[in-house]
Amino acid sequence: MVYAFDPELATAVPALPVTDLGDLALARAGVRELRERLPRPDTAGLRIDDVRVPGDGHEVALRVYRPVRPRTPAALYFVHGGGFVVGDLDVALVPCVELVRALGIAVVSVDYRLAPETRYPGPLEDVYTGLCWLVGHAEELGVDPRRIVTYGISSGGCLSGGLALLARDRGGPPIAYQFLNAPVLDDRLETPSMREFVDTPLWNRPQAEISWDAYLGPGVRATDAVPYYAAPARATDLSGLPPAYVAVKQFDPLRDEGIAYAVAMQAAGVNVELHLFPGTFHGSARCTDAAISRREQEEQFAVLRHVTGR
Repeated sequence: MVYAFDPELATAVPALPVTDLGDLALARAGVRELRERLPRPDTAGLRIDDVRVPGDGHEVALRVYRPVRPRTPAALYFVHGGGFVVGDLDVALVPCVELVRALGIAVVSVDYRLAPETRYPGPLEDVYTGLCWLVGHAEELGVDPRRIVTYGISSGGCLSGGLALLARDRGGPPIAYQFLNAPVLDDRLETPSMREFVDTPLWNRPQAEISWDAYLGPGVRATDAVPYYAAPARATDLSGLPPAYVAVKQFDPLRDEGIAYAVAMQAAGVNVELHLFPGTFHGSARCTDAAISRREQEEQFAVLRHVTGR
């Protein structure tokens, strides 16, 4: 299918890697190889610490980024993407360093267990454990526990959305704001964008099917067995959630579920900001220095500066 990508982005499409989640070992190796080829960000002036937090029979790894001179006592809790099946603390290194520098606040990244080795609810419980640690150690980190913002991208957006629901229902740690960037939200795969975009770059419907089956288990998606903590789009009560920003990309199969979730939160009385970036596709902001990519990043930083109180 031919897509009306932004002209600057379109030039990058032929060179984009093709990830086959059907061969998970190869997909993970490809991510590691790409990560090793990319230059490491400048971390001068930042303090970076790895910590391990006791979980349910295992340890959850976190990476804490702190500026030497924080501008405000807020913190951002970062949940990486990767279709539930790839990604780690090192994958999150570049965006976390960028966020620390742009916002001047502490950023904590969580290394949740991956599917299919660990299926729902394991990864979500890891993310919840990490948030509890952040709140419990806020004072020593110089963080106000009432000013913690969650940031989830792609499948990390699913985990972040589930985290907000879980924290609400458990009376758990307060979340001041949730930033959902191209979030995965709905296992039913019935939206128009999900049905239509079967060959889009970096993410498409066939990959979504593999991803959900890995996270939930074969034969579970699109059945009544899926709880809303696993797929936030299934929640019928979104009241009491933190205010949110939802970013979606025009040619992303996840587009319509992100829009629907934003509208549903707004209808439930949650303050929501929604932005659809034209001509973009899933992950396109990292592909080139296109003007639309710069706009996307500048808005992201502007929103996060505002909600963290810079």
